[in-house]
Amino acid sequence: MFKGGMPPMGGNMNNLLKQAQKLQKQIEEMRAKLEQQTVEATVGGGKVKAVANGKKEIVDIVIDREVVDPDDVEMLQDLVLAAVNEALKKAEEMMANEMAKLTGGLNMPGLF
Repeated sequence: MFKGGMPPMGGNMNNLLKQAQKLQKQIEEMRAKLEQQTVEATVGGGKVKAVANGKKEIVDIVIDREVVDPDDVEMLQDLVLAAVNEALKKAEEMMANEMAKLTGGLNMPGLF
């Protein structure tokens, strides 16, 4: 048994720690950059558009007046839901693609 109960840390452990810290810094920088980027999704032939940012927040919704029919509110609601869901999916894909570039494709859940 080593004094103090722990074996001495070798150079490999220090290098691994440095690499982990570097990766963490890169992830934080990428996260800040992606929070400023947006993706958009359109449905209904472009009649409804939703825009999401890298924080997976909807930042804009544009609805063409042509699809606003007081007698068919359900159709408009469906279009808005579809556009929002697609925009959020694209935001998630954008984040996952950028993360894969940093981690070399390693699956590291919880980083975003």
